[in-house]
Amino acid sequence: MHLSKKAEYALRATINLGIATEVGRRTIAGAELAEANRLPLKFVERILQELRDAGLVESHRGKFGGYSLAKPADQIGIGQLVRLMDGRLAPICCASENAYQPCTCPDEEHCGLRMVMIDVRNAIANILDRYTVAQVVEVTLRKMRRDGIVPPFANPESFAAAGTATSGKADPADGFLAGLSQLANLTQDPHEHDHL
Repeated sequence: MHLSKKAEYALRATINLGIATEVGRRTIAGAELAEANRLPLKFVERILQELRDAGLVESHRGKFGGYSLAKPADQIGIGQLVRLMDGRLAPICCASENAYQPCTCPDEEHCGLRMVMIDVRNAIANILDRYTVAQVVEVTLRKMRRDGIVPPFANPESFAAAGTATSGKADPADGFLAGLSQLANLTQDPHEHDHL
């Protein structure tokens, strides 16, 4: 699977709208969303229009207008967004459930490549369909607080930094799944295992 720029920008915009909601911002201007992610404004506006047409984003007019999520972030799936923008999760069209097209293989039923690509599709779908925008926002904000980073759209004066800034290098061990499991550990009852 190759995530298109369109899907990447849609995911970033939607996650940022979720972050804005969590830090108390009702709406975010399209230009502000584009600037926060260093993305081209015209492209972001087209993507926001598609998200609005799909019922995932609302637009608001007026002096304090902009965009907001049209439904709770826990009702917007990551896989749903990727499919909306890219159409399919499968690396090849003959392995897709939602956008199937026959390939040039003479015996699709017994094609080893197709079987492997179906497994790839299933693995990707199992991860993307498991998580919502709300979960990504929660893990992102927790990591930002840990590292003393002010979240996008937050008022720096009202943000209580809890950690120290890090180098900014991506650590594979610090990915989303690791962050989600750390979050689960933090929310468990500390006395849960006392009876063991």
